[in-house]
Amino acid sequence: MHSLPIDTLKATFLTQLNDHDLVVEAETGSGKSTRLPVWAAEKGRVLVIEPRRIACTSLAEFLAGQREEKVGASIGYAIKLENRFSDASSVVFVTPGVALRWFAQDRLVRFETIMVDEFHERRWDTDLLVALLKQSASHRLVITSATLQAQRLTSYLAAERLQASGRVYDVNIEYRATESRQLPDSRDLAIRVKQEVLAALQQTDADILVFLPGRKEIQQCQQLLGSHNDLLVVPLHASVSDSERHLALNPQSRQKVVLATNVAETSLTIPNIACVIDSGLERRNEQRNGRTALVLKSISEASAKQRAGRAGRVMQGRAIRLYGQHAALDAVTPPQLQREDLTEAMLAAASCGVQLDQIEFLETLPDKTLLQARDRLTGMGALDDEGKITEHGRQLAPLPVDALYADLVARIAPKALKEAMVDLTAALAVPASLYTLSGSEEQLEQLARDEPLGCDAHLLIQLVRGASFAGVNPDAEALREARGLAQQMRDIYQLPDLDVASRYQQPDLARAIAALHPELLFVRRERRTEALANGRMEVMCGRHSRLPASAQAALVLDQHSLPGRGVKQTLTLATVMMPLSFTVIEELKLGEWQQADTVQEQHQLKTVLNLVYAGRVVASRMVEASGELALKPLVDAVVAGECLPGFATLRQQQISWWKLYVELGLDPNTSQHHDLTFEQWFAQQLETLGVESADDLALFEADDLPFEGIPYWELDEFAQSYPFELQLGDLNLTVEYYIKRKLIHVVYKNGLRKTLPKRWELPRWPGYKVQFKKASRIVDIV
Repeated sequence: MHSLPIDTLKATFLTQLNDHDLVVEAETGSGKSTRLPVWAAEKGRVLVIEPRRIACTSLAEFLAGQREEKVGASIGYAIKLENRFSDASSVVFVTPGVALRWFAQDRLVRFETIMVDEFHERRWDTDLLVALLKQSASHRLVITSATLQAQRLTSYLAAERLQASGRVYDVNIEYRATESRQLPDSRDLAIRVKQEVLAALQQTDADILVFLPGRKEIQQCQQLLGSHNDLLVVPLHASVSDSERHLALNPQSRQKVVLATNVAETSLTIPNIACVIDSGLERRNEQRNGRTALVLKSISEASAKQRAGRAGRVMQGRAIRLYGQHAALDAVTPPQLQREDLTEAMLAAASCGVQLDQIEFLETLPDKTLLQARDRLTGMGALDDEGKITEHGRQLAPLPVDALYADLVARIAPKALKEAMVDLTAALAVPASLYTLSGSEEQLEQLARDEPLGCDAHLLIQLVRGASFAGVNPDAEALREARGLAQQMRDIYQLPDLDVASRYQQPDLARAIAALHPELLFVRRERRTEALANGRMEVMCGRHSRLPASAQAALVLDQHSLPGRGVKQTLTLATVMMPLSFTVIEELKLGEWQQADTVQEQHQLKTVLNLVYAGRVVASRMVEASGELALKPLVDAVVAGECLPGFATLRQQQISWWKLYVELGLDPNTSQHHDLTFEQWFAQQLETLGVESADDLALFEADDLPFEGIPYWELDEFAQSYPFELQLGDLNLTVEYYIKRKLIHVVYKNGLRKTLPKRWELPRWPGYKVQFKKASRIVDIV
């Protein structure tokens, strides 16, 4: 076994591990991920948490290979849908999600040492696991990274800090930018990458690793480099197939270019890499206006260091950065707990018997995001009013899917619909899209005939169940993962296997989902028909959604948000939709019935009621205008002056003066006017008096319906001090009061006068700034 820089720490590591938690700093390529677990195993069984599935499987295979044994003997791993370890395995590599589920089950009692590798990535599940282990103090804890802020972490854990310097091979850093402060840029990225790859091929016979922000950019680069027949171009991301992963991580007979996302950033040694080309970009989630948006961002300095280190693992290397040497990058990537929704973290913590807001983290969690997560989980019955997990929550937490989908799977009762929801959830839980649509119009027309509903959800369910469609190009690896997850959940709920799945009716499934989570129900905007809304947010139809233009309502089952042009703007695209009928909204008693026009029909007063959902009328009905429904036409008649002429104008003016009186703090009986309107006040008077018809109203005069606002002995003087209209000779003005801002606008109404009003012509208004407003022009009056 060849020597590695980390080897100098072995004796100190083993000695300190007896009595202390450890924070280990060592450069990329120093041997942390492969040496430390084996050393720790001398003290007992070791659980190693790796942030990515590829790292788990690759590290286990590497260490097992060194021992010339199969994976699953003394070295094993456990990831979603796959376990290869036994009770005899002394080292088990797992993802953070698996480790959290095991912690909830038995507090990881089967292990003596817990090692958290690559902590600098600051995933929410890793942060939560470390916080829980710190709180329980039941294991030896080892935290490792090449780039972590070790002093803060050491203090947080009350741990000992170990450092190993040096690396096996040096890496020369080069920059490609027009000026030294140039930030990473996505423009023409694929073209620039191709140029750098072709240039690098002239200087080395070894392989090249390219870091790109996502699958889209990987596919673009694959297309541009695909014409070089003597070059093997291989993708590497979270959803690659086993064969693609094998090609990327093992030596090949031809020179190879690996196009990777940041899955290759940590814990992986890709043999024969001599050159890294770094775009300096990544996609990560951030909270924007209460929503989690997928944002293209520059990487941190820590990530840049990790990426460059991939080139110095097995030989001297060079790293080419497609940005300036002095680009203003963040020191470290912001923790997920600070920039994403906390629903999953809160449910995971509760399943471990701890409330998320009572755990000590490295950074304080945002109050707003905590409250949103608490409301969401309480609303679905996963947490009780005290924030503790319910029995329903215990059913949701172990499922390897988002809490929303888990809730739907758990609560949908009819067996056929539960099966359909399980299969749909499995499809939605896979990071990669299960299919792409063909560009052939002929094939898409055939698809519309084969699946006439235009339902993205129904198409996903059928693909998971093994169906094929014209115009649909499935992703074999994504489908394999979805089917595995579907079968796992079917086993949990004791449902039939996928190959004997029960038939279901799409309208029944749509109604069941809407009944349980009505916030998923959206209706089209009447004017902007490409947009849909649910009263709280708006989404745009995603480019690949098959929702028919004729569908006026739909469930939005999957979406992703992108940053808009402005800082606060967010564009949310609906990517998986399920059409349903307006009648479902009425059946589920969603929306609000609002009274509209009233008509005389065969000597009977009738009124139209509209059911309004998210600003859209989705149903209407004509009913007899009696009781409360009779009040609106009477109020409308008074406002129009058809009854009690002048009454509405006078009382509205009195109400406006009273609201001003309240804002000035002059009413000892109230401090809030709740923006009272004449219509609200008069309807209440009619209801109190039992007035239900015009004949009833004719029995009253204006003096019988006084407004009890400003005391009558103060009203005239107050009206003169705070008028709403002013006549200054040939200049007529209206007056707007902004009491909280200590500001008054006198607004031009009409008149021939060209000069500004003088301050002495206006009421005194002591302590207020006064401005003259005409159209968009605003001028101070002094």
